[in-house]
Amino acid sequence: MSMTSQLEQNFVEMTSKMTKNEAMEEANRCLYCYDAPCITACPTSIQVPNFIKKIASSNMKGSAMTIMEANPIGASCARVCPVEVLCEGACVLNSSTKPIKIGQLQRYATDWARESRIQFFKQGEANGQKVAIVGSGPAGLSAARELSRFGYSVTIFESEAKAGGLGAYGIVSFRLPNDVVEWEVSQVVNLGVEIKTNTRVGVDISAEEILEQYDSVIIAVGMGAVPNLGIQGEELDGVHDAIEFVKRTKMGELTEDLIGKHVAVIGAGNTAIDGATCAVRLGAEQVDILYRRTEKEMTAYQYEYEFAKQDGVGFKWLTAPSRIIGDAAGKVVGLECVKMMLGDAGVDGRQRPEVIEGSEFVLKVDAVIKAIGQTRFVSLIEAFELQNTDGVVDIDETTMQTSNAKVFACGDVVFGNGQGEAMVVTAAQQGKDAAYIIHERLRKPIENA
Repeated sequence: MSMTSQLEQNFVEMTSKMTKNEAMEEANRCLYCYDAPCITACPTSIQVPNFIKKIASSNMKGSAMTIMEANPIGASCARVCPVEVLCEGACVLNSSTKPIKIGQLQRYATDWARESRIQFFKQGEANGQKVAIVGSGPAGLSAARELSRFGYSVTIFESEAKAGGLGAYGIVSFRLPNDVVEWEVSQVVNLGVEIKTNTRVGVDISAEEILEQYDSVIIAVGMGAVPNLGIQGEELDGVHDAIEFVKRTKMGELTEDLIGKHVAVIGAGNTAIDGATCAVRLGAEQVDILYRRTEKEMTAYQYEYEFAKQDGVGFKWLTAPSRIIGDAAGKVVGLECVKMMLGDAGVDGRQRPEVIEGSEFVLKVDAVIKAIGQTRFVSLIEAFELQNTDGVVDIDETTMQTSNAKVFACGDVVFGNGQGEAMVVTAAQQGKDAAYIIHERLRKPIENA
């Protein structure tokens, strides 16, 4: 086997699906609670006991239908949801034995649907109205599916080469394989939704044209590139944007550059974990995550953190980079760092990290992966002339309406500044909500015609 083939194997989905016997046994553990807390804990309100009971009775189509009706990206969420703090965390069996493996059962049912090539939903009778959606990630796909079922002509504008947004490009393939996302996209396309890929709003089509040509618009773009660290040496060969780094692995563009090398990842969110675990799978000998605060303040999900530790990723707390060091050929050879301490709390309530004078030290590294958050698509937001706060679109939280009465927004573009929680499943629900609100508004002229 070639080295590239070995690396490809490292990116195969790491968790195997349940066998039929395992699924039946687990499904039969469920108490099928009448007032089930797991439903309330799910942002998309999947009727969890219902879909599990259908598995127990071998009604696989009904089980998958129950999931997908509530969550248009239910196959993805079965893999990437932080179930331990959502549905499984709310399971009544936590107090006595162990929670039902809801995420794995959800995957079992949706995998059955994918393998059976079932198209669950039908396009509604055309109502003559058109809706444009900018972005084909979880929020955009969910909104598109619901609007098409209501009979709207829906067009999604996607800047990338394929649809799927975060699922297609931003979540590591050993957690979320491409074919899962492609199936969810096909469920939407088969409803008559047109997805215009490689189409950047503001370049290939203007915001003005979209506003003129469509009865309503949903802004469902995700996040952009990782911002600069603002230190010397960022231009060196071997410095990577974590988003682009993960994206290349999703596209199958594996490289042998990291085999036997030392890698430093800057940041401690889920994207940093993704970058670090990808580096491990690309053959890096040592991968360390550097964070200027402590373990307590890290923003990554707990299961992501545990997974990274199992992968052998090291963590250097209260550590910040101050300079990236390069050799004569312009390649990364080291990372100068400083030790930090937590000082007084800032306006956000978090203690501010402060540099400890004279604490400089150098790590020998061959690559640096930047994962300190993501920029926002401010130019796109401004093209639609939408009010925003530092790139977070201002919306009426009840109606999801922006400062332009014709434009609604959901997903990552409205998460931030203390507003909302940026989970895939939350974005999916917001997409559904936006579709229902738009339908409520646009159908009135139809009914009164």
